[in-house]
Amino acid sequence: MTALSVRHQRFQTLHKRGCFVIPNPWDAGSARVMAALGAQALATTSAGFAFTLGRPDMGSITRDEALAHAETIVAATGLPVSGDFENGFADTPDDVAETIRLAGEIGLSGCSIEDTMMSEGNPAYPLDIAVERVRAAAAAARALARPFVFCARADGVMNGAYDVEEAIRRIQAFEKAGADLLYVPLPPNIEALAKIVKSVSKPVNALAAGRFAKYSRADFEAAGVRRISVGSALARATHKILIDATTAMLDEGDFTPLQKAASGKAVDFMLQAGGDVG
Repeated sequence: MTALSVRHQRFQTLHKRGCFVIPNPWDAGSARVMAALGAQALATTSAGFAFTLGRPDMGSITRDEALAHAETIVAATGLPVSGDFENGFADTPDDVAETIRLAGEIGLSGCSIEDTMMSEGNPAYPLDIAVERVRAAAAAARALARPFVFCARADGVMNGAYDVEEAIRRIQAFEKAGADLLYVPLPPNIEALAKIVKSVSKPVNALAAGRFAKYSRADFEAAGVRRISVGSALARATHKILIDATTAMLDEGDFTPLQKAASGKAVDFMLQAGGDVG
């Protein structure tokens, strides 16, 4: 069995029991630090990656750029990696299926596809079209003939396009269409999240960001969540430090925020150690 095959199998196994955290790096360095700190798997973040290119979130990166970036994250460590591929960078089911095929080709162990159109206001695809997109993606994932965790996202609650009941209707349909993992980012509260989890038999991913950042892994596990991601939250937390420290330096001549910086020796050690994790 090849090293990549072991990664794919390990990733699939992680989704079968318990509750694990999958942090979201935005470059090879952050991936290696997360690996050195004990991450079991990684997921890309479309927003975090866009920030590294000096671009805003949502629809600002191309499929080719996202695939090349994901391939860099796969190569950075020996951990399994899932790709955050927005709406699959396509509207039609066939083109979404092609995105899955390409994701498999670069060595990803899974990926997520949203039911959101990349246009102003982020409207949701009509349910029938959303389901066809998931069905095509799931078929493409199975055609890889190796473990690949395909996650179908219902983003309308987070984007204000529909309510929790509609999200449940969608993920139930996505489950029937072949998705391996379901995901409704940022429902109104932890009770709604637990209701979402109970509405399907496949595992559910939850986003620990915004109002959900106050909960612990134990809280998510009690709600029945199998996987916890942070999306762009860690990248944005890093940008918060950048903003605050730079503002202090430029506006007040205050360099004290830099006293909290990690030592170069510590970072160097983790970059080396993270590259050896597998």
